[in-house]
Amino acid sequence: MAEGRRLLERWSGVLVLLILWAGLALATPRFLTPSNLLNVALQSSILAVVAMGMTATILSGGIDLSVGSVMAFTGALAAGLMVWNGWPVAAAMAIALGAGLALGALNGALVVYGRLAPFIATLSTMAIARGLTLVYTRGYPIAGLPDPFTALGTGHLLGVPMPVVIMAGVAVVVGFLLRRTPWGLHLYAVGGGEDLAWLSGVRVPWIKGSVYLLSGLLAALGGLLLTARLWSAQPNVGLGLELEAITASVLGGARLSGGYGGVGGTLIGALVMGTVSNGLNLLEVPSYHQQVIKGLVFIMAVGLDRLLKTGPLPSATASPLRRREGR
Repeated sequence: MAEGRRLLERWSGVLVLLILWAGLALATPRFLTPSNLLNVALQSSILAVVAMGMTATILSGGIDLSVGSVMAFTGALAAGLMVWNGWPVAAAMAIALGAGLALGALNGALVVYGRLAPFIATLSTMAIARGLTLVYTRGYPIAGLPDPFTALGTGHLLGVPMPVVIMAGVAVVVGFLLRRTPWGLHLYAVGGGEDLAWLSGVRVPWIKGSVYLLSGLLAALGGLLLTARLWSAQPNVGLGLELEAITASVLGGARLSGGYGGVGGTLIGALVMGTVSNGLNLLEVPSYHQQVIKGLVFIMAVGLDRLLKTGPLPSATASPLRRREGR
């Protein structure tokens, strides 16, 4: 029974993806065409980049609700520097990535030194970053971006969209960090139990703070890719993206309690979310209805996490003694 649960936990994302693909293939003949599948990968790529940072925070037992706002701010900052101030593309991107790191450092400091719950700390940073975006842009889009920058979002390498190529590169780097470095091993240890990690000599505060640096950096990279793909910086992008990133991580096998998950599963989870968005568009579902469906997917993901971690809920009519004994 336990072995079956572990297998289901490991392959649940793949199972959900296969079911979605089968259902959409029956619902519309346009879904399984090569061009549309490449479009699914493109739609999933930016979410996957951000979700890999989210996975790192979840592995530590935390969470980052600021990723959508960090995306919006860093994309707008880079666009403004290029369009309004005439900065070179590389310099503007470096400043934007640095801003993502700074916001991630703020999250880490609030969690580690401020001793705030990750939910509260990152919720505060979410409000700060979104406010900075609106102040900086005055609520208007920033257009007229240079071609070398927009090529990051609209260009191709050997026929593969650049965001997909960059996503693959990020997956290789983050996967290496998680599985082949002491930092990654210590991160899993912290998520599995802080007290035991302390006794093992792990620098718990550094590990817990560093995951927010990574999350802020990848959110900034996602903001740059999205801005390049849209040919403009939109101050309201990224709204609700944090929930999609959490859903992608959990569908990929990450446990919200920490200590379990990985890059491969997160990529599968992001593909699930991209497939849902693509399928709803192909089926011409109104955008407002799509938000409801994505919310239901989020509930399903969190419910699946709870079920695989602790088993089914006890009966509401069971006595407290029977609940404790698991009968």
